[in-house]
Amino acid sequence: MSVAVTDPLERSETAHDHGIPFGEAVKVWARIASLSFGGPAGQIAVMHRILVDEKRWIGEERFLHALNYCMLLPGPEAQQLAAYIGWLLHKTKGGLVAGALFVLPGFLAILALSFLYVLLGASPLVEGLFFGLKAAVLAVVIQAVVRVGSRALRNNVMRGVAAAAFVAIFFLDAPFPLIVLAAALGGYVGGRLGLSAFKGGGGHGAAGGNVVHDRDTALGEGLPDHARPNLAWSLKITAALLVLWLAPVAAMLALLGPDDVFSRIATFFSQMAVVTFGGAYAVLAYVAQEAVDTYGWLKPGEMLDGLGLAESTPGPLIMVTQFVGFLAAFRESGSLHPLVAATLGAILTTWVTFVPCFLWIFAGAPFVETLRGNRALSGALGAITAAVVGVILNLALWFAIHTLFGEVREVGIAGARFDVPVLASLNIPALLLAAGAAIAVFRFKAGMIPVLFACAGLGAAYVLLR
Repeated sequence: MSVAVTDPLERSETAHDHGIPFGEAVKVWARIASLSFGGPAGQIAVMHRILVDEKRWIGEERFLHALNYCMLLPGPEAQQLAAYIGWLLHKTKGGLVAGALFVLPGFLAILALSFLYVLLGASPLVEGLFFGLKAAVLAVVIQAVVRVGSRALRNNVMRGVAAAAFVAIFFLDAPFPLIVLAAALGGYVGGRLGLSAFKGGGGHGAAGGNVVHDRDTALGEGLPDHARPNLAWSLKITAALLVLWLAPVAAMLALLGPDDVFSRIATFFSQMAVVTFGGAYAVLAYVAQEAVDTYGWLKPGEMLDGLGLAESTPGPLIMVTQFVGFLAAFRESGSLHPLVAATLGAILTTWVTFVPCFLWIFAGAPFVETLRGNRALSGALGAITAAVVGVILNLALWFAIHTLFGEVREVGIAGARFDVPVLASLNIPALLLAAGAAIAVFRFKAGMIPVLFACAGLGAAYVLLR
């Protein structure tokens, strides 16, 4: 345990050996990865319980400060939080191990399930399992709208931002990056002007209970030497990660051309890694908009299948993108065997999605202290989160239309075009399953995993017995 230091200046410059063996840390990160179900809120709660409450490796203040920084970044904040804390404890190797282990179990699980999906998806059992998963996922996405909205829409201005984002993406088909940029600029200006509507709120919140202060933890209040700003180190690590990220993209564009499926996967998901603020559900809206409508890599129902896989396996929900890359390469395999191409597509998607996450952490973490109390950045984050509520609402409506109805038609009004369901094509069993999942989630507070498995089982029983 550390000894409290009373002088703030002395505290900021004093650090000690925390005494946490790297091997023990690897085991703990593997344990956290195996328990990381339930989306970012659940994953962050698991990390807080183990690292702060149980192990007391870091304190509440440092944990929340790291979380606030990660929430400013594009990409999955839970995975980035793991990389940040891993780096704080054991330098670059600690960040790499913590961040990679957070992804690895989910990657392997979804890869295996993707093989089953393309090989056995036509069988009644597998068809039924995914029929049930789709209904459950619809309830989970609606829950995400409520959960994020209750935290982000603190006033009428934020509600207006959410409404504008929904109208822009659902009725006007506005690109998701443009929506994020507009919200960020508005929030930045509002925060800089000190407008009360743009004052930052919390993030996913940590677990309740007694507060574990930094001074009472293994890391203590001091700043480790490697965590001090070092421009030379930051430039080196940034250059290395940029090469690891963008060199494969450039090579594919040069060797295969921009129209090859691997080039498109590399460029699209690299772009996604830069603009996807707001978590996995915002990513899904962007991916659905592009992968389904623009590239034609998969169908709307298959997006739901992919989310069902990501929801029911450990790791970030953004791993659903791996399923998209798998199917895209499987269907446009060229001279390769479809399964070989699909595997390469899944690996490539995961690579260009997560290498940038390490870049944001390693390049920015040593300078994160400059973000404390920054009103403009806080305002931008709040506005982005509010816009994401509108985007997730669009996703929920899009999923509902394609889950509960067999047919949709496009309608145009005053220059806006959007899909509406054909009421006669309503799928009653899907409606009943989705309603049951919603009741379980909202009325009885059932956990996500039991609801997913129960609906999958009921879906399988329905298809096998009909």
